Amino acid sequence: MQIGISINNMGPLSTKEVITRQALKAEQSGLDHIWVLDHIAIPPDQSEGSGGRYVDPLATLAFLSGITSTIKLGTSVLVLPYRPALATAKWVASIQELSSGRLILGVGIGWMEAEFIVTNASLKTRGSVTNETIEFFMECFANDIVSYKNQQFIFSPRPKRPPILIGGNQNAAIQRVMNYGDGWMPMIKDHDSLISKCQDLQRLRREEGKDKAIIIPLMALDFSDLSKVVDQLSALEEAGCTGIEHFQSSKTEYDFNSTVDCLAELKSQL
Repeated sequence: MQIGISINNMGPLSTKEVITRQALKAEQSGLDHIWVLDHIAIPPDQSEGSGGRYVDPLATLAFLSGITSTIKLGTSVLVLPYRPALATAKWVASIQELSSGRLILGVGIGWMEAEFIVTNASLKTRGSVTNETIEFFMECFANDIVSYKNQQFIFSPRPKRPPILIGGNQNAAIQRVMNYGDGWMPMIKDHDSLISKCQDLQRLRREEGKDKAIIIPLMALDFSDLSKVVDQLSALEEAGCTGIEHFQSSKTEYDFNSTVDCLAELKSQL
């Protein structure tokens, strides 16, 4: 069971210095991955907690790839429908290259209407656009020469494709995992429901002859009873869950560091 944590690429703590210290703390503590969030245009009436400040996730991971050496780097999740497919594929390949293959690409369809308005993207077609973008990524990472909009071009650098994890809890997300993804990033608070859905997904993968899914749910763990958390994660692992991302906004660096220490202790008991 792999253990990761989201770092503060949003809000008041999202400075170069803090992001650097958080990433190095997580790596030095033996955690498996760190994750960044994606919002591109927060309206004022939805800015509580962040102040509307989000450092771009791909830029953040490109920066972190140069100051870390072992910990995996993930997007949780990158909203594909309002990002240009080719430019995003180039970002993804470049980060994968510069990080020596440590990227985990969590992707999603998005939900915040304001962001679709300002990027001139369609909420109605966001599912199909996401599917098309993932298919384009697959083509780019599989071929030196790619044809796009009736134009051939060289896709380079072309490192090994990062695993693509699909965000979302609905049936459409599960189907997208089956059709396009290597895994799933749900956010389901009910423990029994999450176990059941992990079992169902892994069964579907087996029945269709596909590789076991990577499943990394987003969870806000309660460290007041560590033995209970160990039992919960062990049950999830038994159900086919391969890791977790502790997803909880840290208001101070002390909070973040304390959480990492708890996660490291938790990892030692699994």
